[in-house]
Amino acid sequence: MDYKKIIAENLKEHIDMDLVSLEKFIEIPPKPEMGDYAFPCFQLAKVFRKAPNMIAEELKTKLNIEGFEKIETVGPYINFFVDKSVFIKNTIEKVLKEKDFYGSSDVGKGKTIVVEYSSPNIAKPFHVGHLFTTAIGNSLYKILSFAGYDCVRVNHLGDWGTQFGKLIAAYKKGWADEQKLQEDPINELLRIYVKFHDEAEKHPEYEDEARMYFKRLEDGAEEEVSLWNKFKDLSLKEFDKIYKMLNVEFDSYAGESFYSDKMDAVVEEIESKGLLVESNGAKVVMLDEYNMPPCIIKKADGATIYATRDLAAAIYRKKTYDFYKNIYVVGTPQALHFKQVFTTLKLMGYDWADDCVHVGFGLVKFADKKLSTRKGDVVFLEDLLNEAIEKTMEIMKDRELENKEEVAKKIGIGAVIFTYLKNHRERDIVFDWKEMLSFDGETGPYVQYTYARGNSVLRKVEAIPEQADYSKLITQDEYELVKLISNFQNAIFLSIERNEPSVVTRYIIDVAKAFNKFYNLHSILNIEDEELKKARIKLVQATCQVIKNGLALLGIDVVEKM
Repeated sequence: MDYKKIIAENLKEHIDMDLVSLEKFIEIPPKPEMGDYAFPCFQLAKVFRKAPNMIAEELKTKLNIEGFEKIETVGPYINFFVDKSVFIKNTIEKVLKEKDFYGSSDVGKGKTIVVEYSSPNIAKPFHVGHLFTTAIGNSLYKILSFAGYDCVRVNHLGDWGTQFGKLIAAYKKGWADEQKLQEDPINELLRIYVKFHDEAEKHPEYEDEARMYFKRLEDGAEEEVSLWNKFKDLSLKEFDKIYKMLNVEFDSYAGESFYSDKMDAVVEEIESKGLLVESNGAKVVMLDEYNMPPCIIKKADGATIYATRDLAAAIYRKKTYDFYKNIYVVGTPQALHFKQVFTTLKLMGYDWADDCVHVGFGLVKFADKKLSTRKGDVVFLEDLLNEAIEKTMEIMKDRELENKEEVAKKIGIGAVIFTYLKNHRERDIVFDWKEMLSFDGETGPYVQYTYARGNSVLRKVEAIPEQADYSKLITQDEYELVKLISNFQNAIFLSIERNEPSVVTRYIIDVAKAFNKFYNLHSILNIEDEELKKARIKLVQATCQVIKNGLALLGIDVVEKM
């Protein structure tokens, strides 16, 4: 039952206001004893020419709504108390009927959303920072798909640019060890990349050499293209290992290089529309009137830049997918870059530029450690994930489990992902292993343990009852838990509205907390009242289902036993 809508429809019979506005005014009171919903009458004072508390009292006498056990007034507020037994029955039965689909909808039916995420740089390590974009993007993809949108997952690989000129220069100087390149390609490529930067400080001419090699690569020179393909293939093989660990997949790996033959047309189009201006030898689009620096389209040496490729990619995606939204999950420091790109698209006459969205995120920190690829000071994601699994194995060493390694993998990797998705995405993350892997507090292991705890209750039941008398669930703890369960879809919609997976994460934490409170204060199986036992078993079942569905939207697997 959509209680807000029911209240709004009944109020509309006595108030000359549209349904949408009425529904917006309906609030959730801060305390349970004040009711489940409240309608403030302040905004009606001018129309009714009466004090808000008098309006509230008058309206109350005219309302008689099914599904509510009572309606009261407190000053200018009309407070609505839901008929708890009907509400509990409807909610639990809906969860148990829809199972894995509970919370899903078809609001996005017929609409395509492109989600660009992960996008690591070829020949550079997949480090802890990359998991931010990967976890957020993967979760947004799952949340949007659950709401009926047709999503396209794009891994916009960083497989083009001057760094390849540097790598080619380093390789041609004979700095690479061929055996190491085959055995541990990313580390070896990183080593020669760092060496290039160190040497270029002593020999500035090396930078010109690198630019020359990248220009040759852009022009399709055979040797440079062959080396670039070699670096790319070796890197993708390594990345694939990490994606398998995270259970992340993509529909397209069209990276920057994919657009290299599409950029001339974009440059010509910008020029033909009178937008291209020469500035210090470079070709740019001036954005002064938007309080932004110029958007560089071509550098002074004629080489293209990120913006050129992003413009080509956006135009290609619109033509190919006719997207409803085009989402870029890229770090917050790139906010200006995307504003420049979207504004340039708008100036080119593409109104769909308004449907392009930059979803930014913060930084990952390890105490005082700063991550820099150029200096070679980087924490590899694969090492981090393996460490999370090892530490989880250590924590669980005394537990008797058949598939301990598999459980440790799900909990360890789940704990890392949960940490990235727990708070507002623009907040920085400071890693703390102790907190992250704790089975207490707002962590992945805590939520997974809650699911396993509920599951252990259900395993002790000989046969799950088909029916239950939900009027037996009369405690405030039971009601508060069911209220949370009923709010799952609202959490999903809010998450979509804000492009914010943490809304779902916080929601699951709240469900886990409410369940543990109920579990600790009330017996479930050791009670004489058989009907109450059946109703509580059903409540446990529904809670487990919602936690499972919620974790799935974050890209985290549940564990049946812990």
